[in-house]
Amino acid sequence: MSKILFVLTGADHWTLADGTKHPSGFWAEEAVAPYEAFRAAGHEIVVATPGGVVPTVDESSLTPELNGGQENADRIREVLTSAAEFSHPLPLADVDLDEYAAVFYPGGHGPMEDLAVDADSGRLLAHALDSGKPLAVVCHGPAALLAATRADGSNAFAGYRVAAFTNAEETQSGFADRAKWLLQDRLTEAGVLVQTGEPWAPNVVVDRNLVTGQNPASSAPLATELLAKLG
Repeated sequence: MSKILFVLTGADHWTLADGTKHPSGFWAEEAVAPYEAFRAAGHEIVVATPGGVVPTVDESSLTPELNGGQENADRIREVLTSAAEFSHPLPLADVDLDEYAAVFYPGGHGPMEDLAVDADSGRLLAHALDSGKPLAVVCHGPAALLAATRADGSNAFAGYRVAAFTNAEETQSGFADRAKWLLQDRLTEAGVLVQTGEPWAPNVVVDRNLVTGQNPASSAPLATELLAKLG
């Protein structure tokens, strides 16, 4: 059994361009699908958040419409409620990467609020990338890559091919014209090579030890790719 570190947002909102605090957090499917896949493969999950705060699930990610019906929405909520890992996170600053075989970041709009500017997370990501350990990030989770800077100010992920939530998807979700910034744009500006797929369809990109997914539908196939790297 290996230990896999889940780094989740500690934010319960996303501040929009007009200053409105939109309720948010992490996206349920993006945490639960990999959680179930990794646990089924026999791995231990440890959750960490900035400050060790209990992560908030984005309630909009638990609607029947986005989970194939009420039954599955209820099942996903039950996983999050019953899994002790999500209610007892470590402070991100206390994480020792050497204890883990792989690192995973789910999305939701929460990472746009805190992980995009979190220095502890940025250092962890750069260290994970340099270590060669499998590192997986999905949907809005790649916002955290923006905080992974080198001593010279460059981004640690510059030149890497990634999938991330696209401008087209943000537009279709109704937030593109309300956001302070768009994830695809910011990553591109940092030198990260965003590989866009069809909106809402699974799109997983593997570049060296980095595995990234574009959207919620990419979270299960991303978990499969990470497990393959763990052997």
